[in-house]
Amino acid sequence: MSKKYFYFIYAGLFGIALVLFIGFALPLFFDFDPNQMNLEEQLKGPSAKHIMGQDENGSDVLAKVSIGARVSLSVALFTVIFSAFIGLIIGSLSGFFGGKVDQIIMRFIDMVQAFPNFLLALALVAALGPSIKNLILAMVLTGWSGFARLVRGEVLYIKEKEFVQGARALGAGNFRQITKYIWPNLYGTLSVQATFAMAGAIITESGLSFLGLGAPPTTPTWGALLNSGRRFLEEAPHLSLFPGLAIIIFILGFNLLGDGLRAYLDPKSAS
Repeated sequence: MSKKYFYFIYAGLFGIALVLFIGFALPLFFDFDPNQMNLEEQLKGPSAKHIMGQDENGSDVLAKVSIGARVSLSVALFTVIFSAFIGLIIGSLSGFFGGKVDQIIMRFIDMVQAFPNFLLALALVAALGPSIKNLILAMVLTGWSGFARLVRGEVLYIKEKEFVQGARALGAGNFRQITKYIWPNLYGTLSVQATFAMAGAIITESGLSFLGLGAPPTTPTWGALLNSGRRFLEEAPHLSLFPGLAIIIFILGFNLLGDGLRAYLDPKSAS
């Protein structure tokens, strides 16, 4: 395997760690309040006191970007965990039992994937109302199908392996075959899919927050910061620049990590 894929992993981890440092470690060194206003210093650019500048209320942009990092990571993490769990269960049932069970499940997955995930999540959040819980629920309801389809394909392949056939011949039940012999061979595939799903969840969360349908208005998410900053692009571009950079670095980090892990776990993909 080419060493360049290790560079992808390191670069991805560095990008993720950088944003996590801003979100979780930096507040320990700097005592700032995102709600503290200073109307005399509206739209001031970056300075030694305010590294990312100040917004239209004179509040510290770095403080708001820091909170946005925590919100984005929390929403993406819970979304991916629940989506992967649901997809693992449904995909395993579809691939293992096959027949009518597989046909019914796959037609339902096709129906879910017939709608663009972002538009479907947008409709669900608009119907449920803007909140962190509703945002995660909407993203899970639109994100599990990708995991399910992936798991189904892997289960169809693994269940024909000799070690699974041998366990079945020795009297292992369906539940034991799935949980002890099939699922342990899915961890690598699910890990790679989870990294890409994290990037997709961050994009969706930021997009919905930009439209005002993500977290409540009082929560300074990256998408909401981009939306508020676009009114001052000419006189204060830093209001949109730094939240946008945070989104780009975070998404790029997870995508690079996913590419590196995929090549590491499947050396054939590197050729």
